[in-house]
Amino acid sequence: MELPFKIDLNNKTAVVTGGGGVLCGEFARALAACGAKVAVCDLRPENAQKTVDEIVAAGGCAMAVECNVLDKESLLAARDKINAEFGTCDILLNGAGGNNPRGTTTKEYLFPEDLANDNKDLITFFDLDPKGIEFVFNLNFLGTLLPTQVFAKDMAEKKDCCVVNVSSMNAFTPLTKIPAYSGAKAAVSNFTQWLAVHFAPVGIRVNAIAPGFFVTEQNRALLLNPDGSFTPRSQKILNSTPMNRFGTPDELVGTLLWLVNEKAASFVNGVVVPVDGGFSAYSGV
Repeated sequence: MELPFKIDLNNKTAVVTGGGGVLCGEFARALAACGAKVAVCDLRPENAQKTVDEIVAAGGCAMAVECNVLDKESLLAARDKINAEFGTCDILLNGAGGNNPRGTTTKEYLFPEDLANDNKDLITFFDLDPKGIEFVFNLNFLGTLLPTQVFAKDMAEKKDCCVVNVSSMNAFTPLTKIPAYSGAKAAVSNFTQWLAVHFAPVGIRVNAIAPGFFVTEQNRALLLNPDGSFTPRSQKILNSTPMNRFGTPDELVGTLLWLVNEKAASFVNGVVVPVDGGFSAYSGV
């Protein structure tokens, strides 16, 4: 891959959760291209292996690790496997996350007529499934907290270690229809700040990247029609993005490399960096 700039991560071990996905796969490839040994962790081992194969084909060093970020025993087993092969973690990238239809409303707004509607296909705020809300919140928030508990203990005994969490534009301004995901990502941003303070005495820096809008496998059907044209929701997003386009995964790499580079970001701690084409700066007027 072509990096915006290169940093020296030789002799570093990086753990990337959600590394089988589009964005975190790009993060994993970038870290490996800078010399890190990358443990690509994912609930779906075949997705993790695909990322690893790409890294190895490019001359990097990586291993695929099946891992459930909501299961501490699974995380502990992953840590033991990684430690045995690559050594203890230096860089933890908490990227596992996502949304679920059970935490999503059908409409952007609640209208008076919706209160009396017996249409089973209509999901209002009052119909949201508590278990769906719980799943989304756990996946994003606990899926960030638990890996940090497992991997950062080794990091606290070393130098020049850092955690990078993946937040979202939803943490700044919640999108309509997805209250669970928005709330969960706001929790990730808040947790990033809390953890940065808590870990400061042991020298672990903690920051987050808040991507704007990127087409991934999880949101493709929401953003693109089968013919590749934009959906109405995409048009609303683009109208609120001054650069008037979606981002590409490689456009997140520069921010990641800056945050993990001790020489460049040694005093950067507790920040949530938007990479959003101006979305968070635009008032709509």
